[in-house]
Amino acid sequence: MTIFFKNEKPFIEGICLNELTTVIETPFYIYSQKTITNAYNKIKKSLKGEIFFSVKANSNQAILSLLKSLGAGADVVSSGELERSLKAGISADKIIFEGVGKSTNDIKYAINNKIRRINVESIKELEKVNSIGKSLGLKVNVGIRLNPNISSQTHHKISTGKKTDKFGIVFDLLPEVCSKIKLLEYLNFKGISCHIGSQIQDVKIFEKVFKKMKLATEIIENYSLSINHLDLGGGFGVKYKNEEELDLNKISNLIDTIFIDTKYNISFEPGRYIVANAGILITKILTSKNNGSVDILITDAGMQTFIRPAMYNAFHNVISLKQNDEKKIYTIAGPICESSDVIAKNIELPSQKTEDYLAICDTGAYGFVMASNYNTKSLPAEILIHNDKYAIIRNQENISSLIEKDIVPSWLEC
Repeated sequence: MTIFFKNEKPFIEGICLNELTTVIETPFYIYSQKTITNAYNKIKKSLKGEIFFSVKANSNQAILSLLKSLGAGADVVSSGELERSLKAGISADKIIFEGVGKSTNDIKYAINNKIRRINVESIKELEKVNSIGKSLGLKVNVGIRLNPNISSQTHHKISTGKKTDKFGIVFDLLPEVCSKIKLLEYLNFKGISCHIGSQIQDVKIFEKVFKKMKLATEIIENYSLSINHLDLGGGFGVKYKNEEELDLNKISNLIDTIFIDTKYNISFEPGRYIVANAGILITKILTSKNNGSVDILITDAGMQTFIRPAMYNAFHNVISLKQNDEKKIYTIAGPICESSDVIAKNIELPSQKTEDYLAICDTGAYGFVMASNYNTKSLPAEILIHNDKYAIIRNQENISSLIEKDIVPSWLEC
């Protein structure tokens, strides 16, 4: 998403951000429908296979409805995300349920809604799904999520494909898994999937994964099991700072080379790639201070609104919504009582003052979905922009309604 200035006023598409700040209380998230659509169409055109949007990246039903209209399915990791996807109009036969910790109720909900497939992540879960299917008198479509023991070479907190990570069934257990599947009567084996982590920039890593998954298909077929569906995951890196843009055409060429003359359908489950660059977070400066040599801006958005900088030391560019010639170097920090509540350090901006507004860029993925009520702060509003129109797609949370959720037992009442 691009912020541009016209007559010294900041715009996204046809919407003036200054006007938004007069009618919507900060902090709030903004998403560009055009940017989401372009990103989806780009990855769909390049990779050709079916796309299951990773709902955990951004689960607002307006975003899910938009992606559904473009042809996307959903990759969910909880029954809550599954319910969101269904309510957004995504067909059950276009929903895949991943996740390392599915409860009995989660599995029952998925089975009763007849979703495309449940991807299991352990042998015990395989047995559990079979048992639940038996209790319901229904055969369950399942896939196996494999852990190929390949490093994504990204931040250790978003690695999911090494033996030491909690995700998937390790590759060495594949023969045992195949034997087990043939014994479990209430399972319909449909295929395999993998996902080794997020924000992968090196095409050679995808090549390693694809070759390992091709070997997995050959092992499975040796056990006389047929594969209908091969899910190659997501993890496609996006640009936050000065990263080189990932060449999707190279990934497409790898797929054509490695999976030549195969009969199964190949799909992907991107999340960040589709929505990250489509979002910004608007925040207001509450106050400023100088601590020795550091000029600090305290904003109303903090780690309660956007936790990625605190959790991952992630870089997100910050843009001033006003322009002037005087430049200063700032540290931008939120209002939360934690030293880790810092959004950015050593950011050069036009000189700022209290009540000025800033835009935190590339917050469309893992932004609102990871927000919290820490320090009894309300969850922010979310806005969708389409050309010269905007819609509030989630209202800012009311603090009173948040507090009313607490229940004081009778013996403590005054």
